[in-house]
Amino acid sequence: MSARVAVIGGGLAGIAAALDCAAAGARVTLVEVRPRLGGAAYSFEREGLRMDNGQHVFLRCCTAYRTLLARIGGERGVFVQPRLEIPVLSPARPVVTLRRSGLPAPLHLAGALARYPYLRLSQRLGAARAALALGRLDPEAPGLDAQNLGEWLAAHGQDADAVAALWDLIALPTLNLPASQASLALGAFVFRKGLLERSDAGDIGFHRRPLSEIVGEPAERALGAAGVQLRLGWRAGALRRAGTGFEVLRGTAARTVEEDDDGSEGETTAAPGGDEEGVLGAEEGALGAEEGALCAEAVIVALPHARAARLIEPLDGAAAVRAGALRDEPIVNLHVVYDRVVCEQPFAAGVRTPVQYVFDRSAAGGVGEGQQYLAVSLSGAEREMGMSVDALRERYLPALAELFPRARAARVERFVATREHAATFRAQPGSAALRCGARTATPGLALAGAWTATGWPATLEGAVLSGHAAARCALGAL
Repeated sequence: MSARVAVIGGGLAGIAAALDCAAAGARVTLVEVRPRLGGAAYSFEREGLRMDNGQHVFLRCCTAYRTLLARIGGERGVFVQPRLEIPVLSPARPVVTLRRSGLPAPLHLAGALARYPYLRLSQRLGAARAALALGRLDPEAPGLDAQNLGEWLAAHGQDADAVAALWDLIALPTLNLPASQASLALGAFVFRKGLLERSDAGDIGFHRRPLSEIVGEPAERALGAAGVQLRLGWRAGALRRAGTGFEVLRGTAARTVEEDDDGSEGETTAAPGGDEEGVLGAEEGALGAEEGALCAEAVIVALPHARAARLIEPLDGAAAVRAGALRDEPIVNLHVVYDRVVCEQPFAAGVRTPVQYVFDRSAAGGVGEGQQYLAVSLSGAEREMGMSVDALRERYLPALAELFPRARAARVERFVATREHAATFRAQPGSAALRCGARTATPGLALAGAWTATGWPATLEGAVLSGHAAARCALGAL
């Protein structure tokens, strides 16, 4: 095949799509506005500390993502639990570990639920009945996406205390929303796929190295080896038909918030930092003479939904309207370096505390000997997006000290907040109707991204699956 395929966007979806098209024999060019690959899964360095933009985890059932890592050579930097274990912390309480057994699903979770101390006996029995009922739902059933997960749980005997202590432990990190605001269809999918269908599906996978070493850098090498032409620091400004194919015009507009590489704030930073407009401008100036337009017989747009909507509007107005109507949901991460070890767990969930999930990132972050670097991940973080660094520090350092007594006497060496304004699409009721498929009304134009209609919420797995679907669509049109 000598046909040319242009892939716009160098995140996981774009990487997967470009590799698939190249493997089929197409001549592939991938353009990415940032000076690196990885999209929303990236790392940066601040004051000698290597930080990921977010604490991305995955499950054993995320086979497309794990296969992609093996394909590009990044699998050595990840680790999957041999058996699901979630340490749960609460102020003035001992650590409780939710651990699955070797029994077949859904019995593999019965013992953990029976011993879970943050629910009364009647609540545990009610949670078991609700879980079985949730497992019987078909996430693709008509009308299910219009319903609210929290309201469904309430109708099945789950009060606010039970939802906060149990159901939100899963809903928040996977849906980026509490159950009270989430789509029932997506909630049913997450609980069925990750916990109720297979006993080992929910075993958690972690990134032991910075994301750039696991995704971005290996992907650049793999794409080069596959013959894909990479153009980094290249912004797609417009897309139009050109004869029987397409023309991608290079843009010069200022970058948007979601294109910033480092939305971090620190103790000495009063306003959001990391605006690399000057860096990008220099990069574009260096590449400007290379190519002002790109021609191809097929185009895959693997961008966040808002940017994709603007780019495809002249070619598929209906899809652009749907994509543009999706709402964003933020994630805030707090990066805290202590002068000593305060936490013994590699990660933990929080109950009855503002701390949702905390991860020990000392080895990946490169902190000094004896220090510990904890990253606190806050999903559905609309409130925290509006808080200053000082306000976040005042709220979360005492909360960490409640969970980790040794933190009370420790000195905080660094405190940095990173904010992802548009981390995911908002998985609220009705969102399924706004998620586009890979195929558009224009033959040869395909869409990819975790926001597209993969059936998954906005996850690493969904992004990779969307890239494969878009590649099939583009290659089929050729």
